Amino acid sequence: MLKKKERYVVAVVGATGAVGEEMVSILEERNFPVDELVLFASERSEGKKIPFRGDEVVVKTLAEDSFKGVDIALFSAGASRSKQWAPVAAKSGCVVVDNSSAWRMDPEIPLVVPEVNPHDLKWHKGIIANPNCSTIQMVVALKPLHDAAKIKRVVVSTYQAVSGTGKKAMDELLKQTTDLLNFRSIQCSVYPHQIAFNILPHIDVFLENGYTKEEMKMVNETKKIMGDDSIRVTATTVRVPVFRGHAESVNIETEKKITANEARALLAAFPGIIVFDAPDKNVYPLPVDVAGKDEVYVGRIREDESIENGLNMWIVADNLRKGAALNAVQIAEKLIEMA
Repeated sequence: MLKKKERYVVAVVGATGAVGEEMVSILEERNFPVDELVLFASERSEGKKIPFRGDEVVVKTLAEDSFKGVDIALFSAGASRSKQWAPVAAKSGCVVVDNSSAWRMDPEIPLVVPEVNPHDLKWHKGIIANPNCSTIQMVVALKPLHDAAKIKRVVVSTYQAVSGTGKKAMDELLKQTTDLLNFRSIQCSVYPHQIAFNILPHIDVFLENGYTKEEMKMVNETKKIMGDDSIRVTATTVRVPVFRGHAESVNIETEKKITANEARALLAAFPGIIVFDAPDKNVYPLPVDVAGKDEVYVGRIREDESIENGLNMWIVADNLRKGAALNAVQIAEKLIEMA
């Protein structure tokens, strides 16, 4: 477990990526008790300087002794690097919060959203997994409803921003949009098809069952985080030409009846959620409005008239913040609180 201190040595691995940069800025924004910040990235980023608290921190490359003296390491450098370096970091005595898919479904490693299952942090052995971005925002909204009425089934369709793929995808969307508006031919390198002015029902690789890896992440991670294997989940994940902010259409079936008004009250009272729901005034969550925000926004809350105990919701969150960097920092904050 983390040792109680006044201030901590914090490392960010993958510091020059979209999520890594967000982690650094959130540590500063939230006045995290950082004694020293250490930044790591790939060889091509070595020597780059990243601003932090009015100073500049030089980016280094990883070595076997890189985590000596580090208390908390926030990883966002991809699954293969995490598999290689997270155990090295944990062995050095620091606690790793990993944003990749490497450890999420390992039964020995807790998968945590602090508003939903902070108790699972008690049994970590040096590595804690940060869930998938689309799963995080969904389970925050599911938790109060599950506690009140027990969710039996979830049907989710996502509308995910290109920043979920990374900086190169954001560049590709910008370039394709510019090229199309200037009547130039486009190039596809990050995605298999044009993403500008288009939508792709394809995130991550396809599996033998016909679902994508992203879809099955939502299925399996939801059950693990909620601590309930009886919840049936089916997902369709879609990439849309939006830079930042994932949206989800979520339909749930519960054992006990919940009205739309009861759902609004439960959601509004839950930490980390803003109910943004007045469709008669055109008020509902939009990716452009939630970019840069910490909360999960929920709107279009209505009863499903096709089944007895059903609800529909529209859930939107900033995928780089609550969907990734913020959740990781919140895990670190919770570890300090529990130390």
